[in-house]
Amino acid sequence: MRFALAVAAAGLALAPAPSSDRWPAFRGPTADGLSDAKNPPTTWSEKKNVVWKTPVHGKGWASPVVADGKVWVTTADEVRGNEKVKVPTTGGPHKGAVKHVTFFAVCVDLATGKVVHDVKLGEENDPAFCHDFNSYASPTPALDSGKVYAHFGSHGTWCLDAATGKVLWERKDLKCDHFRGPGSSPIVYGDWVLLIFDGFDQQYVIALDKNTGSTVWRQERNIRYGTDNGDYKKAYATPRLLTVNGKAQLVCPSAEATIAYDPKTGAELWRFHHLKKNTMNVAAPPVAGHGLTYLVSGHPAQLMALKQTASGTVGKDAVAWETDKGVPTRPSLLLVKDNLFMVSDGGVVTCLDAKTGKQHWTERLNGQYTASPVCAAGLIYLCNEAGKTTVIRASTDYEVVATNDLDAGFMASPAVVGDTLILRTKTHLYAIAGR
Repeated sequence: MRFALAVAAAGLALAPAPSSDRWPAFRGPTADGLSDAKNPPTTWSEKKNVVWKTPVHGKGWASPVVADGKVWVTTADEVRGNEKVKVPTTGGPHKGAVKHVTFFAVCVDLATGKVVHDVKLGEENDPAFCHDFNSYASPTPALDSGKVYAHFGSHGTWCLDAATGKVLWERKDLKCDHFRGPGSSPIVYGDWVLLIFDGFDQQYVIALDKNTGSTVWRQERNIRYGTDNGDYKKAYATPRLLTVNGKAQLVCPSAEATIAYDPKTGAELWRFHHLKKNTMNVAAPPVAGHGLTYLVSGHPAQLMALKQTASGTVGKDAVAWETDKGVPTRPSLLLVKDNLFMVSDGGVVTCLDAKTGKQHWTERLNGQYTASPVCAAGLIYLCNEAGKTTVIRASTDYEVVATNDLDAGFMASPAVVGDTLILRTKTHLYAIAGR
């Protein structure tokens, strides 16, 4: 009992223990990028330690998820017109160069890489504008109890039977103007699927019954923005479930503010207005430990360590420490014991003391980074947009263990299952194993 109370007070994630045979959602079984693998691979190439390589049609940045010996991703086939389209600078709805888009859920066998299901979920004519850097299939699906929850933002949410690929329910009535395309991934809590819709025109959090798709609750964000510029109102963050003092919190970052809700009812528990105003592209879910919740504001980037003792409207005095040095706007943070690791969009990788924010080291890697890092067996995997993965020690001393190159770049984050690394490049899925 004392141990349980201590864990609750520390504010650890409300999630199951790491499991070596599954990676069921964005950031894995504990939603923080940590794996319990004992002997993950460190070196590979197109000709070395590749168990299988499977092409994935279309365009999609959704990260792979794994359960019951199957790997799932989502993707979207696009039909484009010939005209050039300017990136919108004001509110929508805007149409883009894509004239038709078809949404898919793809399943491959974990052992062989053979395609088991390639399910057409829906299609749309003249879809809302999606920036070329993004994709219509950027949200990572979630797996739970033999079901697949494939989410494409306002374009639709589908539930599939994982064994047969049969669609069990769909919701295509949940709307917002994403302005640059969708990005936030679903998570499962008990019998509910939890989603964030942070668009230019409206911002809300919603819980769906995972068995029927019906709405359980919906909560408007009610954030006062200091601008009407859509870039400063949209956001892409995935929600995170935490336990603080024995109570569940659904922590949902957005532009301008982060708000926590009661996941059972949608009631607001607290809100914190970010220290920097007019920030855009908020994407990373929070991580938590040592009585702190670590938040990233978006661009211009700022990392804030928020004390978990406050409620209601949280002021600046609740910030234990903050920094804007080397902070990412897209890749997620990685908390490994007492150290916080991060890689910026431009490839600056940094290790901080998680309790104080003191910098242990910072180094520059080559390339641009969108994929979030993962950690297994004391190793951190950093995948860049050119196809290079740098493997470093999760240590207060900087040490590169290996660098590895594949033919296409990474937008999706890795998954770790057993001692196998599942990688998705812009064109293929890979299973990597062996030393």
